[in-house]
Amino acid sequence: MADTKIIRRSALAWLGAGASLPVISACGGSEAQARQNFPVSYSEAEWRRRLTPMQFRVLREEATERPYSSPLNDETRRGTYHCQGCGNRLFSSAHKFDSGTGWPSFWQPIDSGAVGYSTDYNLGYPRTEEHCADCGGHLGHRFNDGPRPTGHRHCINGVAMEFRPA
Repeated sequence: MADTKIIRRSALAWLGAGASLPVISACGGSEAQARQNFPVSYSEAEWRRRLTPMQFRVLREEATERPYSSPLNDETRRGTYHCQGCGNRLFSSAHKFDSGTGWPSFWQPIDSGAVGYSTDYNLGYPRTEEHCADCGGHLGHRFNDGPRPTGHRHCINGVAMEFRPA
């Protein structure tokens, strides 16, 4: 795992500041958001009122925050991570690990109904997008290079979550 962390950090450093522009650019509304009715739903104007500009870009327009920009990446206290859009419980600190990618990472959601998945082709190849099961807000992506027991890495934008200490 340590070698993987060094490789990921080196790759991010090699990409440099120029990589931050496409990373934080919005990809447009989510197909999952457009296809589904979620239990929590607001108009675009109401979402904009409830969220900060960056939270809106990530949760509603599928943007990605810069790596290592979220204080939640270094959060180590016991507690739960909730959706900034609706308060849905998403992840437990018991499932958090340091992936070395610059985003808060978890090996599983808090329960099987907390997040939903769709396929994202925004980079030209399929990735598993994660969204809040209650409001459809874009959280990040799931990859198959995480630790045991699941082998998954839920790579989540910190700005999309609120941490509540135990």
